[in-house]
Amino acid sequence: MTYEQALQNIHSLDKFGAKLGTDRLSKLLSKIGNPHKKLKYIHTAGTNGKGSVCVMLSNILEKSGYKTGLYISPFVCDFRERIQINNKMIDGDFLAEAIERLMPIVRQMAENDEIITEFELVTAAAFYCFDKEKCDIVVLETGLGGRYDATNVIERPLCSVITPIGLDHTAILGDTLTKIAFEKAGIIKQNSNAVISHQKNEAKQELLRCAKERNNRIFFADDVTLSDVKTDITGNSFVYKNEKITLNLLGKHQIDNVKTVLKTVEVLNEYSDFLNIPITAVKSALCNVCHPARLELLRKEPVILLDGAHNPDGIETLANFVKSNLSDKKIVCIMGMLRDKDSISSIEILSGLFETVITVPIQNPRSMTQSELADVCHGHFKNVTEKADVKSAVDEAFALADNKEYAIVICGSLYLAGEIRQVVINRIQ
Repeated sequence: MTYEQALQNIHSLDKFGAKLGTDRLSKLLSKIGNPHKKLKYIHTAGTNGKGSVCVMLSNILEKSGYKTGLYISPFVCDFRERIQINNKMIDGDFLAEAIERLMPIVRQMAENDEIITEFELVTAAAFYCFDKEKCDIVVLETGLGGRYDATNVIERPLCSVITPIGLDHTAILGDTLTKIAFEKAGIIKQNSNAVISHQKNEAKQELLRCAKERNNRIFFADDVTLSDVKTDITGNSFVYKNEKITLNLLGKHQIDNVKTVLKTVEVLNEYSDFLNIPITAVKSALCNVCHPARLELLRKEPVILLDGAHNPDGIETLANFVKSNLSDKKIVCIMGMLRDKDSISSIEILSGLFETVITVPIQNPRSMTQSELADVCHGHFKNVTEKADVKSAVDEAFALADNKEYAIVICGSLYLAGEIRQVVINRIQ
């Protein structure tokens, strides 16, 4: 099986299953020797920030000398971003090997009406690869929710991490913070450790209830003390335990995320049997960490900023960053959004921040058309124009933002970010 055939097999499966739970995936994994039971984990759930937290932790663990698996979603430019070892994408041939091993079992199960979803298959492939490569530890990000998420097939992790919870995927997870927190808290296992990020009180109380009920040691990211915190267009810096640390991720919200990371490191150092994570590894990792399309600075002068935020909480973070760092610029924004996201709330949050908005469709069946998105944008921005594809939108943005008084912001969807990122990089090289 080639890599391209592996991707075809993956995408041939349904994205969502009719039945919730991990029973199907457990059965699939049992037929290949239960690779997930041979690994150690940090398991992360939440609405916002969990990808950044996972990437930071993975980099820190690698710099500490541990062979580290990283499982995240979605990808931005390359499918293999979802499965990484020592912060490098696995080879296409390795993914093909995993899918070739799994697909006959998937087809056999389907004959018995046990339908494996796309996410379940990719999760199984990740466990196969991490086990085959004998990873010391795996940083595992949930896909959706927690309690019924495919990643929750694992047994007790070294630590469960819950990043900030907001109202997203409400049709599936529930329409209140309490209900969503209950689902996210599903990754918290008996007699383990739980690190809780800064939360709204409603979510915090539910997470505490669940963690106490499962006899966890509970730790709060808010208890981490940072001093001399500075943030600007190039990143963040702070002092932690008398060490000055530079964080190569943009936005004040990353200070909350790094507090979660640092508290998790403290917990792992104190309560894991084998991990020893030195401050030198933390400094080296955070200084060089990269997370594409999350407030990613593609160019400094004139500024080009790429962000994949797609829910109101994420859009609020983008808006705050623009207000703090680009208030002296005339901003041209390329924007695309999916139809099933809260575009109206997102546009209201961004209202007035951009001089010109160029709307584009995304190569996704759930995409808003450029005209549909433009209709939502009218009245909120001085100029709104429509383009039929990302290349013409980039051409238009570069023509408008032709000096240092301007900046270009690209936002609205990770799918858009994946389409447009290389187009922009090719343009500025």
